[in-house]
Amino acid sequence: MNSETANLLFDVVERLEKSIVARDCPAVVLLDGERRLVLSDYDYLRDRKTAVAFERRAAAKAGEIGVRRWVLAVPQVWIFEPPSTVATRAVSNHALREGEQEAITWMSFDRDDGVDYGRVAYVRRPSGEPVFEEPEMFEVGVRPREIMPGFTLLRELLNE
Repeated sequence: MNSETANLLFDVVERLEKSIVARDCPAVVLLDGERRLVLSDYDYLRDRKTAVAFERRAAAKAGEIGVRRWVLAVPQVWIFEPPSTVATRAVSNHALREGEQEAITWMSFDRDDGVDYGRVAYVRRPSGEPVFEEPEMFEVGVRPREIMPGFTLLRELLNE
């Protein structure tokens, strides 16, 4: 990941961390092209149809500004299933179950560097205040499915 995309990642993560502290859970995408645009959607995690609609709107805006790079981040609950499967679900006010962890899932794209995936894990203090780790990028092969945040946005832009 180059430094420009890394700066976008840190910007998006900071915005989303502030939202999570305020008990909001929007999806946030930062598009960088002829100008920068930040788009968010509070209903993103409601269902797949809503997520796809947001990513298609983001792709349309990306086309308008000649996007060079972007980062999309979404708060989710990660579910670790043996032996090496990870599933996700929407965040909620319910307590986490065994094998679950809250995290910000992110995808980045740069026309020169390609696609990166990662997460920012976090835990909550007894007061409910989140404590965030540093962003981590996956170094192992990831096979994103269509339900992965950013998949529709990436596909829409690559089909242009």
